[in-house]
Amino acid sequence: MGYSSWSDEAYKGVAGERAGAAAAEIFRSSRSIDPRMDPTGLAVRESRDSEHHPNSVPIIVAFDVTGSMGDIPTRFAKTLLGALMTRLVERGWVTDPQVLFAAVGDAVSDRAPFQVGQFESGLEMDLWLTRIWLESGGGDAPESYLLPHWFAAYHTATDAWEKRKKKGYLFSIGDAMIKPLDPSQIQRVFGYTPAGGTDNAAVVAAAAERWELFHVQVTRGAPNAPSELAAQWRGLLGDRLLVCDQVDAICELIAASIGVREGRLRPADAVASVVALGMAPAVAKAAFPS
Repeated sequence: MGYSSWSDEAYKGVAGERAGAAAAEIFRSSRSIDPRMDPTGLAVRESRDSEHHPNSVPIIVAFDVTGSMGDIPTRFAKTLLGALMTRLVERGWVTDPQVLFAAVGDAVSDRAPFQVGQFESGLEMDLWLTRIWLESGGGDAPESYLLPHWFAAYHTATDAWEKRKKKGYLFSIGDAMIKPLDPSQIQRVFGYTPAGGTDNAAVVAAAAERWELFHVQVTRGAPNAPSELAAQWRGLLGDRLLVCDQVDAICELIAASIGVREGRLRPADAVASVVALGMAPAVAKAAFPS
């Protein structure tokens, strides 16, 4: 996957038709998971080089789609996807990005706790984005945020790593604590009993072998994540916990994080870019320490 190219003009046409649309009109699946997004029995999702994209960089964006978090993929479908790709491509912060969208819920109680698309370079990524089922489940407060990490560790194949030993990027987005995985959940979601460890540290360590891991904590105006939650994520990811107090700055936060890591954007300029979209300066500086 990932052989076409991004077109701002084509996306503007699609996004313009959605300006006043409700989520139910945008997302194709209203009652169940789209079979093409179902990870049961999944082997791998591939991010491969092509003639037009010889240096592909895989990027996973995994949304929490429980409760009120469902508004974020809706915003991406309306405007933020275009904003993300414009920043990555036009500003040259990453070479040949290939984006895969995934959705996360509760691996115990939800009917579709994990949904996963394909890596795409062009407008096809919007097709996968809008195939997400906004189940709005979640059960209790913790969510199964490490399902995309399990997927990244064991169900991806990328030319970036295989040819260049270059890691991809994984951004999970949420507002709750992590629900630990166990073998029964992996069996339920992916269809097999895992041989490796499923505790938080083991799953993150496995994903970190080939992926740069970030978690975007949505606080909707609050300058800090709750202390227990922050301690949990920082214990796993260190300074890769990115607090986002302004939802409209999420795509800028993701793109700038990649730009800084790629060495194409200074941290001070990254701070300025997210502050311009409403993030509090102190929150922005914490995301991009000098």
